Amino acid sequence: MSSAESRPIRLTELARAAFWRGGEDVPRAAQRAWQTGLGLWLAAMIATPILLWTLGPRTFAAMAMLGVLAHAAVTSIPLVTAWGWRGWLRLLLPLVVAVWLVEWIGVQAGLPFGSYHYTPRLQPQVLQIPLSVPLAWYMMLIPAWAVARSIAPRGPGAADWRHAALAATAFTAWDLYLDPQMVARGLWLWETPGAYFGVPLLNYAGWWLVSFGLTLVLRPRDLPRLPLLAIYSLTWVFQGLALGVFWEQPGPALCGFLAMGTFALLAWRAERRRW
Repeated sequence: MSSAESRPIRLTELARAAFWRGGEDVPRAAQRAWQTGLGLWLAAMIATPILLWTLGPRTFAAMAMLGVLAHAAVTSIPLVTAWGWRGWLRLLLPLVVAVWLVEWIGVQAGLPFGSYHYTPRLQPQVLQIPLSVPLAWYMMLIPAWAVARSIAPRGPGAADWRHAALAATAFTAWDLYLDPQMVARGLWLWETPGAYFGVPLLNYAGWWLVSFGLTLVLRPRDLPRLPLLAIYSLTWVFQGLALGVFWEQPGPALCGFLAMGTFALLAWRAERRRW
C-alpha cells in the first residue's frame, strides 16, 4: 500500500484519539460506550417534547430526571476512561456531597441562591433536595471546566483562580436556560420572583461563587477536553431549541444561547488552533 493510500487511515485514527485525550490511544470499547451514551442522551432530549405533546405536562419531571441521568452518564464515560474508576470517584463523591450540602443550606437559609424551595414533583428527594440536583451540577460543571481549559490552557505559572473564574462563568451561563424553564414547570419556586424571568439575580451570583469555589478546591487536571466540550456544545444547542421552540420561552432561550454560545465557540476556536 502506498503512503498516499495509508495516510487517510492514519489521520482518521489520529483524529479519533485526539478527540479523547490529545493523541493518546483510547480503547474502542470506551469510544463505543461514549457514542452509545451520547445517543441515549440525545434520544431522551428529543423524546421529552414528544411525550409532553402526547401524554401532557405531568411527564416533564420524570423526563427531566431521565435526562439528568443520561447526561451524567455521558459525562462520566470520558472521565472514567481518562482517570480510571478510582480517579473518577475521587471527584464525583465530594462534588455531589458538597453540592447537596450547599443546596440544603440554600433551602434552609436562603443563601447563597435566595429564598426558594423544591416542590414534590421532582423525586426522589433527601431532606427536601432532589437527588437529580447534585447530578445536574456534576453533569455540566465538568464540561464547563473543559471549556475553560480549552480557552485558557494551563501553562507555567498559570493561576488556578483564572481557570476557576472562567469555568464558573461558563457554568453559570447554562443556568440562564435552566432556572426559568424549571420554575415555569413548577419543579422549584422562589419565595419572591426575581428580575430575570422570575429568577432572582442573587441566584446567579450564588451559582458563580459556589462553582468557583468547587473548581478551586477540586482542582481538575488532565480533562478529556473534546468529549466534554462536545457535551457543553450540544447542551447549548438543544436547550436553546427547547426553550425557544417547544417551551415558548424565547427570552431565556436567547440569553442562554448567546451566553453559552460565546463560550462554546471560543473553546472550539482555541481547539482548532491546536490541530
